[in-house]
Amino acid sequence: MSLASPYEALLLLSFGGPEGPDDVVPFLENVTRGRGIPKERLVEVGAHYFQFGGVSPINGQNRALIAALEQDFAQHGLDLPIYWGNRNWDPYLADTLARMADDGVRRAVVFVTSAYSSYSGCRQYREDLAAAVAAGGAATAALELDRIRAYYDHPGFVEPMIRSTVEALETLDKSVRDAAELVFVTHSLPLVLAESSPYVEQHEAIVQLVAEGVERATGVADRPRSLTYCSRSGPPSQPWLEPDISDHLRERSGGGLPAAVAVPIGFVSDHMEVVYDLDTEAAATAAKLGLPFARAATVGTDPAFVAAIRDLVLERAARARGEQPEPKALSALGVMPDVCRAGCCPNPRAQKPALCGSD
Repeated sequence: MSLASPYEALLLLSFGGPEGPDDVVPFLENVTRGRGIPKERLVEVGAHYFQFGGVSPINGQNRALIAALEQDFAQHGLDLPIYWGNRNWDPYLADTLARMADDGVRRAVVFVTSAYSSYSGCRQYREDLAAAVAAGGAATAALELDRIRAYYDHPGFVEPMIRSTVEALETLDKSVRDAAELVFVTHSLPLVLAESSPYVEQHEAIVQLVAEGVERATGVADRPRSLTYCSRSGPPSQPWLEPDISDHLRERSGGGLPAAVAVPIGFVSDHMEVVYDLDTEAAATAAKLGLPFARAATVGTDPAFVAAIRDLVLERAARARGEQPEPKALSALGVMPDVCRAGCCPNPRAQKPALCGSD
């Protein structure tokens, strides 16, 4: 019996991103479909993509993660082919599911490149799975898909973040290093989405875990820390999670903060929200303020994170076989369920079918 039985494949499900200037506006049209945003506005929004040649790093990073997973699986005797599908760009999810069906895959486990629970980070992906299965007709209707649980507090996610934060601190001058604030950063959400999910509580939990790990590694107690947000969009009248990281840096610098390290806990790799919002905008804000600033690495293809994905696959497979594996989770919030409960992280615009849940 395969180690991953009953699963015959792993589906890596991600957001997607443009891979050239001509892709930017069509990509943004996919992201904002149904919202009636004029093309002229999308061109404005796409300016930060054009600044990087119209290429989002996310697709390349997913290719690197798949290569690392394939190597890790082979080294550990896990014979499980990996497929990749995106919500908003090639390879599109519907095309990937059709290929899986053509290849004879009957049951697969799904890993979403979002570690937290929210509408945009979980349920929307489950809605996309349902829509893609339906689009494939009879060919994909027989596919059975099970989702891996939220993994924000898995040791293989937390421990690389601790290590990269310590490494970022070490790049600062010794005169300011021990007083530097850990400025944790994640993607902002409209309050209506944040309040209907455990998104903020999960981030607060990992802030605590990473800060404690950094204290153990550095011996510096009571280091200041904060949770901030980036990538806000939508109309100014709509309330979103705050503070924005650049606003926070300006406020704290005015209060005498000697240095800051941005810790991008909300992202599994260095995609556009990291290279633009943090490495470009926040770094420029810090430079203008004369504030020493460093940025911790995301988990990316860190071997501990790659091993964590394998561990999560095997954990989900064991439960699918009716076993009771001991899940690895560090926070006090409890292990998130494999199958989302009814009404979990609801769609604020319309109720839609969603797979991997009880609704």
